[in-house]
Amino acid sequence: MNVDVFQTLADPTRRRIVEALKGGELSVNDLVARVDIQQSGVSRHLGILQEAGFVQVRPEGTKRLYSLRPEPFQELDAWVTGYRGLWEARLDRFGQALERRRKARMATPKSEEEPP
Repeated sequence: MNVDVFQTLADPTRRRIVEALKGGELSVNDLVARVDIQQSGVSRHLGILQEAGFVQVRPEGTKRLYSLRPEPFQELDAWVTGYRGLWEARLDRFGQALERRRKARMATPKSEEEPP
């Protein structure tokens, strides 16, 4: 996994562009309307996303339509999956600790409980 992937997606405007493109191809003008920044800014961010491999462009007449490429997202998913077991194990242990605490409370008679 290339660290540049994270740097690319760290920018909130690029994340908004990626979110907008989840629905399918869009032109620069469509993206300008959706992310509410000037055309030059959208074009600059699209260039960065394209260089990082997140978007592809398809010419259609005078328009250029942008869409997401699945490969970098699949790579991100594979990377995160490698760490999923770590936090799932921690959540399982936390759930078990909560359950032990709940059972201990239920086993303690009301007269022995400390006042709130």
